[in-house]
Amino acid sequence: MKAWAVCECGQPLRQLELETPEPIGTEVLLEVAYCGVCHSDLHIWDGYYDLGGSKRLQMTERGMTLPLAMGHEAVGRVTRLGPDASGVAVGDMRIVYPWVGCGKCSECQSEQDNMCQQLRNIGVYQHGGYGSHVVVPHPRHLVDLGHLDPAVAATYACSGITVHAALRKVLPLPPNESLVLIGAGGLGLAAISMAIALGHMKIVVVEISADKREAALLHGASDVVDAGGDDVAARIIETCGGPVAAVVDFVNGSNSARFSFESLRKGGKLIQVGLYGGDLTIPLPIMATRALTVQGSFVGSPADLRAVVELAQAGKLAPIPVELVPQDDANQALVRLREGAVTGRLVLRAELP
Repeated sequence: MKAWAVCECGQPLRQLELETPEPIGTEVLLEVAYCGVCHSDLHIWDGYYDLGGSKRLQMTERGMTLPLAMGHEAVGRVTRLGPDASGVAVGDMRIVYPWVGCGKCSECQSEQDNMCQQLRNIGVYQHGGYGSHVVVPHPRHLVDLGHLDPAVAATYACSGITVHAALRKVLPLPPNESLVLIGAGGLGLAAISMAIALGHMKIVVVEISADKREAALLHGASDVVDAGGDDVAARIIETCGGPVAAVVDFVNGSNSARFSFESLRKGGKLIQVGLYGGDLTIPLPIMATRALTVQGSFVGSPADLRAVVELAQAGKLAPIPVELVPQDDANQALVRLREGAVTGRLVLRAELP
């Protein structure tokens, strides 16, 4: 198999020839057709997460080994089945659920794979969609995309389920209650579509880029707020007509976390999703007296993926803008993403026979 792999953190990807895996047990081998380029790939590429206070969490400490073909938003064609695999057939096109765990613990058995204590995420701890082939541990990690555009469907494996799981932590709200989304990148735009699909109407997007604010409005946001400057919380509160019940932060850096927290009303919830990095100092008496919630949200479950696909197949979920990039140009795609020169999602396209 071919792999466009991280061989040294922070250095350009290299194209490698690796042995094509042979599926065993319940495993399924797929030939990759499309793979989204996610912002979290930048952190994996760099090899660390910023924990604030000059602290870093090294990816090697979490079990990452190099070389690694990243990519956790893959759609592929089934090419081989392990002897115990059933429910799919060679030639089937499927979305890959990448957030796999040990397969044995109570979380995995209850389809909360993303909460497993021994994660083996595809594209993070094992080769993913930046390679020509990918192995999934069980057919239940594959979802039929049906008539959906496979390039868009690939993004559901991360951005789709991430926003679905995050929004479900604050919705339903009264449809005209302000729901604040921080960031209008791939996740932010997906969240606008998802909130609308889930029946919400008042969606306020906070974004530093004027172009991305415009994209958010075109995609269905009710209002936008400039995330630049020192008075962002005040502008959010003014736009929303008062402190807000729910903020979902798809950036989740020190600055965005601070103004998001400062925007909350009594009983409000801040859901932290992004991995930009940093830290947040919280006044503890305020947490209690205002009954606030600050909660992390990590990707989503196989059930989330099925729910997202059902919404899309029913025509309720507007697709995010997708730009196709040849798989050979994976490195350039990462550079563009780092430079902030992407609206929506870049999706790598393989040249399949």
